[in-house]
Amino acid sequence: MDQIVSLCKRRGFIFPGSDIYGGLQGTYDFGPLGVELKNNLKAAWWRANVYERDDMEGLDAAILMNRLTWKYSGHEETFTDPLVDCRACKGRWRADHIQGVCPNCGSKDLTESRPFNMMFKTQVGPVADDTSFAYLRPETAQGIFVNFANVLATTSRKLPFGIAQIGKAFRNEINPRNFIFRVREFEQMEIEFFVMPGTEDAWHQRWLDDRLAWWRSVGLSSDNLQVYTVPKADLAHYSKATYDLMYRFPIGFEELEGIASRSDYDLGSHSKDQANLGISAKVMENTDSTARLTYFDPETKRHLVPFVIEPSAGVDRGVLALLTEAYDEEQIKPVSAERAQAVSDALAAFVKSVGRNEKLDPAQRDAILERAEVISQDVAAHMAQIPALLDLPGASSIELSKKLRGQADPALDESYRTVLHLKPALAPIKVAVFPLKRNAPEIVATAREIRKTLQADGNMRTVYDDTGAIGKLYRRQDEIGTPFCITVDFDTLGQGKDASLTGTVTVRDRDTMQQERVLMRELPEYFRDRLR
Repeated sequence: MDQIVSLCKRRGFIFPGSDIYGGLQGTYDFGPLGVELKNNLKAAWWRANVYERDDMEGLDAAILMNRLTWKYSGHEETFTDPLVDCRACKGRWRADHIQGVCPNCGSKDLTESRPFNMMFKTQVGPVADDTSFAYLRPETAQGIFVNFANVLATTSRKLPFGIAQIGKAFRNEINPRNFIFRVREFEQMEIEFFVMPGTEDAWHQRWLDDRLAWWRSVGLSSDNLQVYTVPKADLAHYSKATYDLMYRFPIGFEELEGIASRSDYDLGSHSKDQANLGISAKVMENTDSTARLTYFDPETKRHLVPFVIEPSAGVDRGVLALLTEAYDEEQIKPVSAERAQAVSDALAAFVKSVGRNEKLDPAQRDAILERAEVISQDVAAHMAQIPALLDLPGASSIELSKKLRGQADPALDESYRTVLHLKPALAPIKVAVFPLKRNAPEIVATAREIRKTLQADGNMRTVYDDTGAIGKLYRRQDEIGTPFCITVDFDTLGQGKDASLTGTVTVRDRDTMQQERVLMRELPEYFRDRLR
């Protein structure tokens, strides 16, 4: 996880929220590359679930909703986590995550567990009183349910059909942690799929199969995916049955997406005239709704409350899963004995300085020393982890960190590469264009024109870069997952020794590092085929 966090901040994927003011726990900002990756993931999800299906509609509901929505959905009463306080260090924790011992100080002197509602309250209007507040939505699902009748009336859909939505949600987590895995502000990719009562079990299994196949299609391996059937005792209050798709994150197997069979609880909860609707779920009596959220079945000539299957995935967790799957560190050629020794000596001096530093926070010191110990066991094998080591909290305060970085960077540039093996369609940047010589006007002009032409395609984010030697530029693009690099040289202009190469450029593949000459006029089609 440390290596991924370091890469994300160093290369502009993800930054800590409000960083210049010390941050705000549980919030992160997606940088120039992060927003591209995130948008590509959302676009792939939308394309697969809305454009490529004939039984789905889209929706973008408001974040702020009438607070009665959350009363009748059950969130005001049940959307809670068990909270305990440590009397020794005043830390606050989720009781079900700490096994009776404070993670901060080790004390067992904890308060009794009490329920903590995770919804954020906000004021609506100019006067703050008990009647003028709303909640920031903790999920996108309720916006779909309260719009069920609207969508049905305006699209004339027949069961089964679904409504898809991507949007922000907010949960006041007691302990946000593990980078963007558990945060207070996040995005969901959510579907509510409405089916005839009695068909829900078959549709539940079908959606499980579909969602597994989709995550594999965007690059997650089967070995890193598991299906967990939630025990009945642990089901949410609305759930008849739930599958959790678990992914092997750096912290272990954790939930990536939930696929819940929600029965008729949701539409039944938000409907008026409930007693006459034959609702099977246990719902709160609704005296405020103005609508019956039912479907008229033309075969039986009666109104019924559809059952619901809900595949719900976290966008942020999806991004973290893609980065985890794609991240790799490779040694591409041996390090000279002299350079390896210089790095080892600088690392040893850095470790000694960390151990002696009395101003360093003990927890930060332990984390630095633990990581350094792993690297020092085999410096050549683990040298690519040094940037992550130096990005750990507190490491930059050690003066010898600069010397270690100075010794490690040349070795890393020469002999190692960090690479993100992202699916080309998801990569933030699809193509990078380099001039062989940045002080050769014709080469530079040609390279810039290629970038402009490819960028005009609309689906091919392309960049121009001349800020280093070609080898270093390759490493930089490997690290951010760019699948293809183009180099414009003198042969391109017909000024080389081989006249047959005139009008061609060198295209390098990120994963294989193989290069081939391609005619400039064929580049759009060449990349379009490989990015599809």
